[in-house]
Amino acid sequence: MFSCVGFAASSSDTPLHPFSFERRETGPADVRIDIRYCGVCHSDLHQARNEWGGTVYPCVPGHEIVGTVAEIGSDVSRFKVGDLVGVGCMVDSCRQCASCKDGLEQFCEEGLVGTYNGQDRHGRGNTLGGYSGAIVVDQDFVLKVPENLDLAAVAPLLCAGITTWSPLRHWKVGPGQRVGIVGLGGLGHMGVKFARAFGAEVVLFTTSASKVEDGLRLGAHEVVLSKDPEAMAKERGRFDFILDAVAANHDINAYLELLKRDGTLVQVGAPEAPMPVSVFSLIMKRRNFSGSLIGGIAETQEMLDFCGEKGITSDIEMIPMDQIETAYERMLRSDVKYRFVIDMKTLPASV
Repeated sequence: MFSCVGFAASSSDTPLHPFSFERRETGPADVRIDIRYCGVCHSDLHQARNEWGGTVYPCVPGHEIVGTVAEIGSDVSRFKVGDLVGVGCMVDSCRQCASCKDGLEQFCEEGLVGTYNGQDRHGRGNTLGGYSGAIVVDQDFVLKVPENLDLAAVAPLLCAGITTWSPLRHWKVGPGQRVGIVGLGGLGHMGVKFARAFGAEVVLFTTSASKVEDGLRLGAHEVVLSKDPEAMAKERGRFDFILDAVAANHDINAYLELLKRDGTLVQVGAPEAPMPVSVFSLIMKRRNFSGSLIGGIAETQEMLDFCGEKGITSDIEMIPMDQIETAYERMLRSDVKYRFVIDMKTLPASV
């Protein structure tokens, strides 16, 4: 075991605070990573405040992790000390079920092991995440980061990036398709970038006129204000695919109506309340309404490699560790363009 410093929530209603804890030593198949940057995901806030239920305290959030390999186990062959690497939303799975064997560990039938607030499969307790100075992860869940990219701006690719990449790839979004992206937040801005890079005609839907200029800058060919009934009516039946990245409650039927026959809407945003769906929106045009959850390890590596080739990263705002609660409150107001990233140099050396 070795001592590690991080920031943790001790309960659902107390601010995150400096926290000293023990990490396991590097095992034969493990990679020890000195964390340099960690993205701030909305799910970090949900978990820290127990808004989804089931949070185990103390909780050290963070699953958009990038850093440098500090030590490798005796059986590790794909990484060496000094490599730039990343860790996303999961650090283990059963590896034996059909989903795992298909490279879709996120759908593990026994349940993936989350990077934080997950139960270690080897009896080592609750997992603690990337708001910390270091982490030890099995090599099979460590990713190589292209050296030509801004490392801090890579961090959100490990969640926001793969969450949007996976459905766009699975449904084969590409040239000749008209694709809608709903919402311009941490997820949505990556959806716009990827859909444009894949060659689709990209239309951003937003409730905010202040985001029109940014939507066009990020790669949208057109921006539609979804609060404008006339603008929405003009888009009915025109889309092959829509990616909905909105986590707030909203009318999903307004977007289902925009799909062509056999078009697909995929939900990646996670509103708290169930969303009523008009069956007639589906059956009259044989439309599809689906969902998607991050991506498997191989798929995530494919995304990172593509980003390295195309020079794609997230738009970020860097914060020091002690500003995390302020970042959470700003995130709730959608006051970030478009992902907060914590500079781990600002962690205290000791507690």
